[in-house]
Amino acid sequence: MDKGRILKSVGTVGSFTALSRFLGLARDVLMAGFFGTSLVMDAFVVAFTVPNLFRRLFGEGALSSAFVPVLVETRQKEGDPAAWKLVNRVLVLLAAVLTLITLAVILFAVLVPVQSEKAVQVLGLLKIMMPYMVFICLAAVSMGILNSFHHFAVSAFAPAILNILWISTVLFVVPNIGTSPEEKIRAVAWAVLLAGFLQWAVQWPMLYKLGWRMNRVQAQPAKVGKILRLMGPAALGMAVLQLNVVIDRTLALWVGGGAPSALFFSERLIYFPLGIIATALGTVLLPTFSGQAKDPEKMSETVSDSLRHLLFVMIPASVGLLVLATPVVQMIFEWKNFGTSSTWMTAIALQAYAPGLVVFSLAKVFVPAFYGMQDTRTPVRVGMIAVVLNLVLNITFVLTLPQAVKHAGLAFATVLSSVFNMSCLALILQHRLGGIGWKAVAATAARSFGAAALMGVAVWFVYGLFPNLGKIGQVIAVAVSIGIGGAAYLIASLLFRAPELREFVRTFRR
Repeated sequence: MDKGRILKSVGTVGSFTALSRFLGLARDVLMAGFFGTSLVMDAFVVAFTVPNLFRRLFGEGALSSAFVPVLVETRQKEGDPAAWKLVNRVLVLLAAVLTLITLAVILFAVLVPVQSEKAVQVLGLLKIMMPYMVFICLAAVSMGILNSFHHFAVSAFAPAILNILWISTVLFVVPNIGTSPEEKIRAVAWAVLLAGFLQWAVQWPMLYKLGWRMNRVQAQPAKVGKILRLMGPAALGMAVLQLNVVIDRTLALWVGGGAPSALFFSERLIYFPLGIIATALGTVLLPTFSGQAKDPEKMSETVSDSLRHLLFVMIPASVGLLVLATPVVQMIFEWKNFGTSSTWMTAIALQAYAPGLVVFSLAKVFVPAFYGMQDTRTPVRVGMIAVVLNLVLNITFVLTLPQAVKHAGLAFATVLSSVFNMSCLALILQHRLGGIGWKAVAATAARSFGAAALMGVAVWFVYGLFPNLGKIGQVIAVAVSIGIGGAAYLIASLLFRAPELREFVRTFRR
């Protein structure tokens, strides 16, 4: 895939991802209004973390990173029939393993004796949502299969199904079921489970069109063994990383009521721009890098171009969220049970996360580059060190920061450890490829930071001109500030002669 086709594919994935993110934002607004930063919302956030842990391990993470390069290689050398046989074998093995894990976790949740009300709430929701892990992992692997065939639209749309069903449940089921928050949040948990199955099922027609048939599964020990060997290090790294996420959420539950919810809502705002551009780019880059694995010069060019495009978009997004953190949280989430204290907790966490938006996005380039070369060990080794650093920083900030901002310390620890992680990967990749074109990347970063600084001043000044006129006034003030800030960034980019702007415009015209 050349630069233009990559950007076009990113546009396709990004468009559907944007739809999903907008729906997700609406979903989070409804959850904030109905549940706020209450105990049941804290319990839901922690319980939902567990199936998501396995989703990132077996779905989007270790398995996909090992499976897609082998699938691409099989198609190139042996043709599509051999590739589909490999697909069936992997899907059957994955379903069997995930089902056993699900049953074990549910059995643990049923038998473990707990006294704390927080633990009772978490385990009760976990028993409902754990089977979601089976379906969402199969859906994620199916996405990887479609992406390896360079079909991105259907798999990019699938996550929107979760948000559509979630929104419908909160709007039409939650107000009419039960009388307690515990009963209402369980309805949301059941909706999550159903949505997991639907996200997998919606991809079946396109898989069938491309040639997938669930025929008799044939053992392919050599290819499956290769996938497992590639997956092993990545699985270990992802397991440690996701364990760290669970520890983060548990620490947040310990530091004070509402902290897990505040981190959840602030993360949703960070993932909004991250998902539209960075995740879309990472989705396209994995099969692209897999095809370029034997051409370091071409891969180096793709890495350099991808970094430039990400920096051009993510630097202003980071600055914008940093400047408008409180107004944005207030405008989006503050209603019904989400009061001023919830707004403050979420906004301070968002400001701690905002600088990391740039760093988080770089992972969507560096990690797929290693996976495309079928090297799953290097990101794991570096990631494990970063996880230990993150844990040390978490404990340090929890013990030293004032009570009111301990949860923001957890967010900032994630940013600092990600800076270390991406810096190490960048240096190693530079050595592997013999160069990445850092001069062009640095020039883009300098131009984007300069333009974003001017944008930040414009946004801060314009928002200060608006009086507080209620919810409608907040929407107008934020919208006008973002509009003028965006215009300021584009004008500054034109004055700085940013080539990325021309490349985006050229792609959109095509």
